Amino acid sequence: MLTPLQMDPSAITSGVNNAWILLVSFLIFFMHAGFAMLEAGQVRSKNVANQLTKNMLTWSVGVLVYFLIGAGVSTIVGGGSNPFGYITGGSAGWIGWFYGAVFAMTAATIVSGAVAGRAKLRAYVTYTILLSAIIYPVVTGLTWAGGFLTTIGPGFQDFAGGMIVHGMGGIAGLTAAWVLGPRMDRYNDDGSVNIIPGHSLTFAVLGTLILCFGWFGFNVGTSAVFADSGALSDQLGRVVLTTTMGMAAGAIGAGAAALAKTGKVDTLYVANGMLAGLVGITSNTNAITWIGALVIGGAAGAQLPIVFEFIEKRLKIDDVCAVFPVHGSAGVLGAVLFPLFAVPGYSVSFVGQLAGVVVIAVWTIVATALVFGVLKAAGQARVSEEHEREGLDVAEHGVNTYPEFGEPDVVADGGDNLRTDGGDDPEIRTDGGRDVRTDGGDDRDIKMVVAMLRPEKLGDVKQAIAEVGAPSITVTNVSGRGSQPAKKGQWRGEEYTVDLHQKVKVECVVADVPAEDVAEAIREGANTGEPGDGKIFIMPVDNAIQVRTGKEGSDAV
Repeated sequence: MLTPLQMDPSAITSGVNNAWILLVSFLIFFMHAGFAMLEAGQVRSKNVANQLTKNMLTWSVGVLVYFLIGAGVSTIVGGGSNPFGYITGGSAGWIGWFYGAVFAMTAATIVSGAVAGRAKLRAYVTYTILLSAIIYPVVTGLTWAGGFLTTIGPGFQDFAGGMIVHGMGGIAGLTAAWVLGPRMDRYNDDGSVNIIPGHSLTFAVLGTLILCFGWFGFNVGTSAVFADSGALSDQLGRVVLTTTMGMAAGAIGAGAAALAKTGKVDTLYVANGMLAGLVGITSNTNAITWIGALVIGGAAGAQLPIVFEFIEKRLKIDDVCAVFPVHGSAGVLGAVLFPLFAVPGYSVSFVGQLAGVVVIAVWTIVATALVFGVLKAAGQARVSEEHEREGLDVAEHGVNTYPEFGEPDVVADGGDNLRTDGGDDPEIRTDGGRDVRTDGGDDRDIKMVVAMLRPEKLGDVKQAIAEVGAPSITVTNVSGRGSQPAKKGQWRGEEYTVDLHQKVKVECVVADVPAEDVAEAIREGANTGEPGDGKIFIMPVDNAIQVRTGKEGSDAV
């Protein structure tokens, strides 16, 4: 057995670097969880499962295509020999391919956020196949693989994919959204904008933080130089520093711009700003000063509200998850500003950077517009109006992401033991706990108590109803308006009116229990003393029939 001193130092270096590349590749793969949460939070609840499915299929379909075709195409475009040698290349070849694959799938999944809510799944999967096989590999072939853009001046510089991955993905998403057209009801006939809020800021922020965590693999991972010293060792520390500075500055820049625009620090803009700041410094993180990271990151965050408003209101493009201002324009900004903040002695030019941005943008726009244009002409790009209204979760997948609501840990009887005989087991009776007449008489009136209440008071109301002896209720999630005043909501800095308030509808049919007692129990359980507590209605019921036994009248209740 060889001791460490007897082993070849180059073998140790290779092993450590391979382990490092795999570790950071796993971090980059974990970014898909971040994209899934971020996008799911920014779409309507009826489209969440569709967004999650697209995210999983992006990886599953795209990574296979990139292995069989895409990685080889990149080598061919770059002028390399043995383009598909990695397929039989052994451990080193496979690890190198996997490292490239996680970058490719990041570019692919960005597009899904722009076309959310109206793209057919088959259209998105088709585009993912072509992006993984041709569109993205051509971009990497022209750049990282040593192609044409490396010959202009000192060459186009993009350390970790600020333009090659994120800028390309953001431009592709914007192009696809333009071809598909906006979601239904996004714009009025006069061109004014209707705000369509996403369903969960919690998901969006959680996804953002997961992406930020994975981004250290994206940027720092590219500095896989454990055994080197000097400039390369300094580069590793520089990447850590500038990545962190850019992320922080992006959040502050976006928050400040939102504050200046609306008077409020918009939560979603702060989250998007963190990502835009990261995108802005990803192409240059290895060779800029920390001051440059603050300036570029801050500018990338600050441009978010401006660019998003221009796209939304001037271009009339419905970019659901703001993928262009987060990834596209921020990637362009970082690549173009690179020469201004490069460390002394680093060779980078405006000409080379501008040429790279233009070539990548033109290629991405043309290729994406062609793919989605053909799909649109064939009627395969967009779901029907009926399916869009219904939601893609049901129409495309046959599932409901949120089949239930309310507090699952609140039982129908309020958690109380209704027995009075000292027994330990609860006894719930649909007749309100009273004995039913056995002489054939049935002079009891059947009534329905209906209440529209605040959702957060449901648990108190259920318990109160159970305490008066009528635990059987039906609960429905509804929305409506009455005397409760409308409220103002904000989504990415844009105000919208909330005049339909979320309520729960509680229905309770009783015979032996006085309806007035039930109504009073509901009132006491639901009362907060504030406008919007709801209304209670008492209505007569002509008859009731029990399905199982066929009993009618109060016996069925």
